[in-house]
Amino acid sequence: MDLTLAGADMLLPFILVGFAAQLVDGALGMAFGIICNTLLVAVIGMPPARASANIHIVEVFTTAVSGISHFLHGNIDRRLFLRLLIPGLIGGVSGAYLLSNIDAGVVKPFVLGYLVLVGLYLLFRAAKLREISARPKLVEPLGLVGGFLDAAGGGGWGPVVTSNLLVQGMQPRRVVGTVNAVEFFLTAAVSATFIYHLGLRDFAAATLGLLIGGIAAAPLGAVMAKRIPTRVMLVLVGVVLTLTSSYGVWHALRG
Repeated sequence: MDLTLAGADMLLPFILVGFAAQLVDGALGMAFGIICNTLLVAVIGMPPARASANIHIVEVFTTAVSGISHFLHGNIDRRLFLRLLIPGLIGGVSGAYLLSNIDAGVVKPFVLGYLVLVGLYLLFRAAKLREISARPKLVEPLGLVGGFLDAAGGGGWGPVVTSNLLVQGMQPRRVVGTVNAVEFFLTAAVSATFIYHLGLRDFAAATLGLLIGGIAAAPLGAVMAKRIPTRVMLVLVGVVLTLTSSYGVWHALRG
């Protein structure tokens, strides 16, 4: 890729988006995929399958760095990690296969509608958040559904899994660290499925920018997970996602 001055200017917005999205994702265990998917699908007009594939390829790298950082900070619950891993992989591969075989024009409004619901869901969960330490009862179904929606919607693993585990009373930093660690394996499996069905193309400027920004921000999330109030961040992410995704739905239906 020719990184001329004009090319660098094209990369900068995506670097900033990738940095901000990964900063939120690393601190909360959610939002990187959904924020980036909203940008790629609603603003740029990229087909949902291609957007999801690009995002997951980027997330293979960002989640690896984030997972290692959370491990070093003691934010990972090993038992929870094992309970989420297999269901998440099954759901993710299934969602990637489904989205790879559906016409993009048909699925686009439904994907954006799903993102609107996720934004509202985060606001609802923020109101009911309890920051106490407890063992969660509902885990495996969350992994299955979260993995499927993550692949089919270009994001959703964090909002579905992290929010529900927090509502069940788990310690926030343990939830965030574990969900981020499992996400590395999920994104690797989903990316492989997309590449098999769609082929591997060169990274676009958007994807390269997201990759640079995401990797730069990934180590900071583990630190932020210990310090930023979870309720405040949930509300902010919910508002942003609801507004941007609602615009995307309106734009898709109008077109």
